[in-house]
Amino acid sequence: MEKIPMTLANFLTEEISKTPDLQLVPEETRKTEETPRLPVSRTIELAAQDVLVVIDQQKQKSYLLTTKLNILFVVNGAFLTCLILSRLLLYPSVFSVIEIIGLLINFSLLIAAFLPRQEAISPNLEDRKFLERYLALSPDEYQLKMIANHIATYNTNKQRLDDVSQSLTYAAYVTWFIALSVMLQIIASYFVNKA
Repeated sequence: MEKIPMTLANFLTEEISKTPDLQLVPEETRKTEETPRLPVSRTIELAAQDVLVVIDQQKQKSYLLTTKLNILFVVNGAFLTCLILSRLLLYPSVFSVIEIIGLLINFSLLIAAFLPRQEAISPNLEDRKFLERYLALSPDEYQLKMIANHIATYNTNKQRLDDVSQSLTYAAYVTWFIALSVMLQIIASYFVNKA
C-alpha cells in the first residue's frame, strides 16, 4: 500500500482526533541523543502562526488582484474612449468588429471578476454556539480547532481568488488582442489613406 504524504491538514486531523490524549512532553524525559522535540502546545502555536501567515499572504494576493482589476478597467475604458474619439469604431471594417467583440468580452470578464463573492471568515462570530463549543475546550484543543477552521477558510477563499485570477488573465489576453487590433487598424487606415 502506498504511503500518503503527511500534510498539515492530515496532521491536524490526526491531532484533533487524539486531542483528549494530548500531553506535554516533559523536559527530563527527552533523550539527549535524539533531536529535541517541542512540547505539543508550542508546536500547535507554531502551526497556528504559520497558518495565519499563509492567510495573510492570501489577503495580499486579493489586494493585488483588485489592483490588477482596476488597471484593466482603466485600460479598457481608455481603449473604448480612444476608439470612439478617433472614430475608428465608426468605419465598418473587420478591425471594428474585432474591437467591439473584444471590448464586450473583456468587460464581461472584468465584471465577472468584479462581482462580489462571499468571503469565508473563521470563526463565524454570528454563530451563537461558537462560545459554547470553543470556549469549553482546553487551550490545545482550541488552537487545533482554530487551525482546522483557518485551513477550511483558506481553501474556500483560494477557490474564489483562483476564479478572479483566471478571469483577469483572460481579460489581460483580450486586452492585448484589442491593442494589437487597434494598431493594425491604424496602420491599415494610414496605408489606405496614403494610396
